[in-house]
Amino acid sequence: ADTIYIGGTAITATAAEINAVADTSARLVSATAATLAVTAAAHDGKVIVFNRAAGVTATLPAASGSGAMYRFSVGTTVTSNSYKIQVANTSDVFAGAVTITDQADGTTGTFGTVAASDTITLNGGTTGGLIGGLITIVDVAANKYAVVGTSVGSGTEATPFSAAV
Repeated sequence: ADTIYIGGTAITATAAEINAVADTSARLVSATAATLAVTAAAHDGKVIVFNRAAGVTATLPAASGSGAMYRFSVGTTVTSNSYKIQVANTSDVFAGAVTITDQADGTTGTFGTVAASDTITLNGGTTGGLIGGLITIVDVAANKYAVVGTSVGSGTEATPFSAAV
């Protein structure tokens, strides 16, 4: 393979890495099946849009400190079941906070994780799951995902975090 130099520096990125950054046609991934196995290869740096009114359970890969970033948004309001983002490895947890905004009156509640938080549930009501918002999750260390975001809900806001895995 030929080496490409820019300003005297050899480019070490692979074609797949360059395509992942430069290909804007696949930045949104529509989640329409009941389950979604999230992978770095298919979802890192993209926005996963929940588009199944009957809910989706998205399972993240084991946290390793890879720096992979997964973003989730609601494109279709959940009407039954829930949108869930969960870890696959029972040792993995979330650390961070999510703000839920009541669509009807604009009030908000910000909810932080606890030591055992491994699942985010957007139920279409008090914990979010209406159209809008963005939850960002980053693989920051072995067994640790950082999380920050907002979601739109209805009713008195409640924590979307639980220990369910």
